[in-house]
Amino acid sequence: MTVKGEATVVKHTGSHYLLSCLPQWDLFPAVLRGKIRLKGSSSTNPVAVGDKVSFEAELPGQNMLDSITPENPAVITAVHPRTNYLIRKSTNLSRQSHIIAANLDMAFIIATIDFPEIKLPFLDRILVTCEVYNIPVTIVLNKVDLYRETHAEMLEAFHNIYEGAGYNVMEVSALTGEGVAQLRDACKGRLSLFSGVSGVGKSSLIKAIDPNLDPRVGEISDAHLQGKHTTTFYEMYALASGGFIIDTPGLRGFGLVDLSKEEIALYFPEMHKVSQECRFSPCTHTHEPGCAVKAAVEEGLISYERYSSYLGMLDDEGKYR
Repeated sequence: MTVKGEATVVKHTGSHYLLSCLPQWDLFPAVLRGKIRLKGSSSTNPVAVGDKVSFEAELPGQNMLDSITPENPAVITAVHPRTNYLIRKSTNLSRQSHIIAANLDMAFIIATIDFPEIKLPFLDRILVTCEVYNIPVTIVLNKVDLYRETHAEMLEAFHNIYEGAGYNVMEVSALTGEGVAQLRDACKGRLSLFSGVSGVGKSSLIKAIDPNLDPRVGEISDAHLQGKHTTTFYEMYALASGGFIIDTPGLRGFGLVDLSKEEIALYFPEMHKVSQECRFSPCTHTHEPGCAVKAAVEEGLISYERYSSYLGMLDDEGKYR
């Protein structure tokens, strides 16, 4: 008999998927029927983790999902409209894009002041994209036990920059457990994304939040103090405390998608707030007289680091690292 239903994509491994009818956690395999293309999309992956999909399955008798096996997988027939998604340019100089995850309640961008060293322009690209696609975002500084004393000034400056821009910044340590309970509470009842560069400890944090889970945990390369790729697939985990987390491979580049230069400033909350006072509209906030944004930067009301990231995005020539 043919059974039809709706489910959520919880893992993507190339051309194969795992689905579950959330909030129940009962996984079953699926494949795509032909080529599913979303209208107006040029993404390399038309189906992403977090997507809600329709599926069909041929079952021998009753509607039993355990009869769906890798040898007899379900077939994804349609992708439902998304409430939001996180997307980036798939590679340098590429016109194609890659959807990281969809239908998110929260994105936790995991970063470290050191081990590996944080790259603010990279972080700002992710934050801008979260703003564009209406994804609530929190910045999580992991490994604070390693650098709170040795990098105290950098840590304070980071808080000033991003809390001044309107973002919530959490300090945690997967190793000592500091802040883990707070992060666990923030994930309850939500579909959350954990993302960031390689080596910042995304998988270690997930394991600290729920010790029953076993995401792959990597090491830091001594040669460049960069992370080695350990998570190779996009995968969702069900938390014993409630909620779901999507773990992602470490990102090495993040290119903006479908965003004109004239729009970029709209997605820097602290810049957008004062831009209404600019003498000219539109204003690029680069050379115009009477620019309120430039004045705010000079007065220290907007951080120079964030403004520098904005200028870098205006001058973007396809180099996303």
